[in-house]
Amino acid sequence: MGIVRKTKSVKLLLNEFDKNSSAISVITLIERLSLKMNKTTVYRVLDKLEEDKILHSFLGKNGYKWYAKCNGCSVSGHQDAHPHFQCSDCGKVDCLPTNILIPKIPNRKVDISQVLLQGKCDDCYV
Repeated sequence: MGIVRKTKSVKLLLNEFDKNSSAISVITLIERLSLKMNKTTVYRVLDKLEEDKILHSFLGKNGYKWYAKCNGCSVSGHQDAHPHFQCSDCGKVDCLPTNILIPKIPNRKVDISQVLLQGKCDDCYV
């Protein structure tokens, strides 16, 4: 079961994503919200927002979990299978506006696919 009510914790967390269109690492969210909620609450609310298809997550370099707002997803499933780009200099992560077709694999059901491209963002690429 996902978000039933928009609690203060949910509003604070969603506000972080409204401020910036980039993906945000769970480490950054915990640091930003440390005075307003504890780490366990951050993880619990993120799990519920992902369950409700409001956010999606993926692993960045070093295995850190990142979250970004979903685009066109619903409670019935994620519709935004897309790659992410992480800058190797500044660490910024963006959702790339390119959908990826996940092929059907005989005798398998793919639930999640993650593609992370790494390089230099437009601010760091000179």
